[in-house]
Amino acid sequence: MAAVQQLQATPAPAPARPRSMVNGGIHDKDVVMGLDRMQPTTTAKSASPRMGVNGGNSFGSGPQRGDTRIVVIVYGRGQEKIVSVFADVLGKPCTLRRSFADVAPTDHGLVVGVPAEGAGADVAARDSSLVVAINAHCVGLGMPPDLHLSAHCDYEFLYTETPFFRRDLSRFTSFVLGQINHHETLMAKPRTYFISTTFADVRTALPNLDILTVGSDAVEIRVDLLQEPLGDGTFSSVPSLSYVGEQVMLLRQRTELPIIFTTRCTRENGRFPMDDPNLYYEYLYRAIQWGVEYIDVELWLPEPIRRRLYEQRGSSRIMSAFHDFSGTFKWPSREAETIFLQSRRYADIVKMIALINDHNENFELEYFRSKMRAEYPGSPPFSAVNMGETGQFSRALNKVFTPITHPLLPIVAAPGQMSAAEINAALALLGQLPKKSIYGISSTSSRSATPQAPFYEKCFNELGLPHNFAVVERQQPKGTGRVDAWCNQKDFGGAYLNPPVSYNSLMSNSSFFASINNGTGPVLSEAARTIGMVDTIVVRSGSTSPSSAPASIPSSPRNGHASLDSAFGHINGSTPGLPPSTSLVFDNASWRGILSTLTRDYAPSAYFGRAAVVLASSPDDAASAVFALRALRVGKVYTVGFRTPPALARDLTIEPFNSLESLRRARAVGASDGSASPFVVVSALGPEKGNIVGMLLRLFGSGVGASGASSPPVGDSSSSRKVFLDLADGSVPRKGEDPAVVAEQSGFAAYGSADTSAFTTVETLRLLVGQNVPYSFVRLTSRRGLY
Repeated sequence: MAAVQQLQATPAPAPARPRSMVNGGIHDKDVVMGLDRMQPTTTAKSASPRMGVNGGNSFGSGPQRGDTRIVVIVYGRGQEKIVSVFADVLGKPCTLRRSFADVAPTDHGLVVGVPAEGAGADVAARDSSLVVAINAHCVGLGMPPDLHLSAHCDYEFLYTETPFFRRDLSRFTSFVLGQINHHETLMAKPRTYFISTTFADVRTALPNLDILTVGSDAVEIRVDLLQEPLGDGTFSSVPSLSYVGEQVMLLRQRTELPIIFTTRCTRENGRFPMDDPNLYYEYLYRAIQWGVEYIDVELWLPEPIRRRLYEQRGSSRIMSAFHDFSGTFKWPSREAETIFLQSRRYADIVKMIALINDHNENFELEYFRSKMRAEYPGSPPFSAVNMGETGQFSRALNKVFTPITHPLLPIVAAPGQMSAAEINAALALLGQLPKKSIYGISSTSSRSATPQAPFYEKCFNELGLPHNFAVVERQQPKGTGRVDAWCNQKDFGGAYLNPPVSYNSLMSNSSFFASINNGTGPVLSEAARTIGMVDTIVVRSGSTSPSSAPASIPSSPRNGHASLDSAFGHINGSTPGLPPSTSLVFDNASWRGILSTLTRDYAPSAYFGRAAVVLASSPDDAASAVFALRALRVGKVYTVGFRTPPALARDLTIEPFNSLESLRRARAVGASDGSASPFVVVSALGPEKGNIVGMLLRLFGSGVGASGASSPPVGDSSSSRKVFLDLADGSVPRKGEDPAVVAEQSGFAAYGSADTSAFTTVETLRLLVGQNVPYSFVRLTSRRGLY
């Protein structure tokens, strides 16, 4: 239960795999530096200032170069504009050609549009090593799309003109071209869940989708449960590809979560007929072409089909699925091991589910899970649960893509399914999820964190988490309410700091922080070390835990380090003393919020090699933005108002704007070379300095007003629409002009602090409690006044 408290304490111490990916791996040269998973985290005392920024972030890989072939968009009659939207998303100019034969190596760096009537003649004979073909079909032109184009293009993007969802296109493009990696991101989490939409029509789920997906890491579309209406009032026995494609499109337009595409057969509690295995291939391969992130492939399908899907999966991932409803399946059997070995051959995830009759079979499953991990260490992640009420215990123990349900769903997808809240409640009863105190630590000068208390309370309630949440106030270092006072508690479960606090300030005169981790100090994520600012404190039961990985099972209580003043323990109701083997991780989630905002409507490649401008009053204010831009591999960063610390400047070209002459020079370079002109402007200045921001936006704007085209005209060789991100607190009244308005008038796409705050909150919750709360839910609650 959340509470707002003002506490004071006495201080105490498929297409072809994307070209940059080989054998499932990624060339080092194509991986963005700066995402903290590639190097071990460092402790506060051992962090080397010469270390790189490959440290990545908590949740898997960051932006990648991906497929470097020429992107060719096949478009329908009157749909030329979709080519320029693709180009805008990718940050490239675009042009038109009559057919694939007209696409030449000199078109590298362009997005090429080919009309459908011209593409049909030679799409099958195209040079697949030169081009990646995407059939962009507007459903308003009629369904299904041209079957010849669907069959021979690498990918297919279905869209509506009204409304048009650019973010859907951006996500699709980034994924199929290998620039983002959902799978690596999710597998970095200690627990993942997916929810199945058991609706006959996904439109029924859309109004509640934001709430349905709280706690889910992916959403499953059960194709076999879809009911396509026919003209006579009946339903098709098998929904057509046309109908299924529209359903996938509608679902993807409304959720940012990865989608799992499932055609469950009649033998395994589904409705898809089993008489024609080729029908499964047809639907599952089309899902790969649609850019669906996970493809559920049942093990009973002939091996040639499973192998072919695995080889053609492109950026998608294959979940090998086995279900046994006989009630006679035994985990400690040669049959179970054989099924596991057959499954892993053509799978990125192995899923085995069985109906059991005895509670002890849950322990047999856990032994089997442990045995497979020990005997076959190179196997894909393993998801295994038992069905039925008797098997619910196993659902609480499974850590990879546990299927969950929700009270708002019409039916349960499988017997014994539990909601995320029920699983967390079970973990709490088992002692695996002890009740913790989690804090939002604000300062006397900024109390914007206080309204987040009801939001966190709602999230904890929706997720069934037992934790307490309280907003507390951090005063001056020598006053009461020091950060270490709240951290040095037996039941401390983590905290976010708003505004962020510098690492040096946190460590200054804190014997408690210095004593953690056997005297080496808190663990630093690479992001926090490089940025120098801490906005999240995560609890880890051990000094060697990785830094940015969300907690799933908080540490068990033990007697602590230095004790707090007894008054604090009495006021807070908590026992002083962090357990001695427990370490704290200092992390930074803000840069991830900035990165997610910048890549919501644009693919990461839109930023590669481009120039950026960052305005701030101090290095601390600018650090998260610069770190995010470095992760996006921008070519140069122009700075205004601050000096860039050496750790942040590494691998970046930094040029300060310290005179009018430097501004004129940058503008002159941009006029002669469009790629050298600043593409993104990020302002961390306060709202009272809007006039300065507006001046720079006009200086580097394209001159395309808000009434102009949102994308460059087809055939135009100019760069795409530019990006402006304003990090100023939107709740503070502005003095002077609004930079967002100036940005739109100057040809920028404008984003504000509401976007970055919501994405940062998503990341913070993942770090603190290991649970996913979708961005859409955060924004929904903010509109309702809960955030």
